[in-house]
Amino acid sequence: MNKYKVLTMQTYEYKNFSIVPIRIEDRYTIMNWRNEQMYHLRQNEVLTKEKQDAYFDTVIAQLFEQDQPEQILFSYLEGEKCIGYGGLVHINWKDKNAEISFLCDTKIENQSFEYHWTNFLALLEKLAWAELNLHKIYTFAFDLRPALYPALEKAGFAEDAVLKEHSYFSGKFIDVKIHSKFNKKPELREAELSDFYLTHKWANTPSVRAFSFNKDEISLKEHLSWYFSKLESSNCEYYILEVNGNSAGSIRFDIEKHQIVKINYLLDPNYTGKGFGTFLLKKGLKFLKENKPFIQKVYGFVLKENFASIRIFEKLSFIKVTESETELKFEKSLYENRK
Repeated sequence: MNKYKVLTMQTYEYKNFSIVPIRIEDRYTIMNWRNEQMYHLRQNEVLTKEKQDAYFDTVIAQLFEQDQPEQILFSYLEGEKCIGYGGLVHINWKDKNAEISFLCDTKIENQSFEYHWTNFLALLEKLAWAELNLHKIYTFAFDLRPALYPALEKAGFAEDAVLKEHSYFSGKFIDVKIHSKFNKKPELREAELSDFYLTHKWANTPSVRAFSFNKDEISLKEHLSWYFSKLESSNCEYYILEVNGNSAGSIRFDIEKHQIVKINYLLDPNYTGKGFGTFLLKKGLKFLKENKPFIQKVYGFVLKENFASIRIFEKLSFIKVTESETELKFEKSLYENRK
C-alpha cells in the first residue's frame, strides 16, 4: 500500500468502512465511475485507460512523497472492496482549508447516496481535524444533485455561498453551491435579531413539535411577536449553540418569581444524538450563573416519551420532583451549599 509522507495515519475506519491511500488497482474502476457521472464533474472528456494510467503515473505517484501535496486522495472501501474514492483537493496549507471531493460507485450514487456521503465525511473529518489541523473544509458543487444538500446538512455542513449562474451546463447557466464546516469547539452565544428566521424554522421542525407541549404549527407573525419580546425582556436569558461555526440549537431561561428559572431548549435535528444536548444545557447553566448570580433554582418539563431529554436532565443531576400521565418535572438547585 502506498503511504502519504504528510500523514502519520494512513487508514481511517468508521463502521465497516475505511479510507486508504488511493490504490492503483482501483484506477480503472474509478475511471468508469467518472465517465458515467461526467454530468456533475469538472471533467470535459471521456477518460481512457491510457489517460488514466498517465494520470496515476505522473500526478498521483508524486502526491505520496510531497510534504504539502495539493490533494490527498483515498479509496473508499467496504471491507476490501472499493466502492468510491475522494479526499481533500485544492488544499491551502497557509489558510488551512481544503475542498472535499467524493465519487461513489454509480449504483450506490443512485441507491444509497446520503448514507455513503455521511460515512465518507465522517472518515474525512478525522483526517482534516485531527491529522492535518485544518480550519475549514468545504464542497463546491454544481446545483444538479438535490440529494447532496441534506447529506451535507446531516453531517453538520452549512450553506456558505451560492454562486448564481456560475457554470454553463447543457445549454444553460447553473448555480454552484458551497457548503462549509469549521474545526471549532461547540460554544454558546447570545441570541440575536438575525436568528429570528432560524429559530422559527426550528420551532416548526416536526421532530421539535413532536416533543413540544403545543403541537400546533407556529406562524411567522406569532413567532415575530414572541421572539422580540424575549430578546427585549430582562427576565429572559436566550442563547444559541454553535457547532463548527453553524447554529445548532438554542436554550432559553425564563426568570420567574422567587429567583426560579424555567428552562426550554432544542436542537437542530441534524445535531441530535451526538452529545450536544448535554453540552447545551450544561454550558447554558454556567452562563446563567455568571449572568444572573441571584438565581437559586432551575426547572424544566419533559414529555415522558422524550427519553433523550430525560437522560440529559438525569446526567446533569436534576431531580424528578413531579410526574403526571404525560410529563415529568425536573429541578436543580444552582447553589446547593448556599444557606
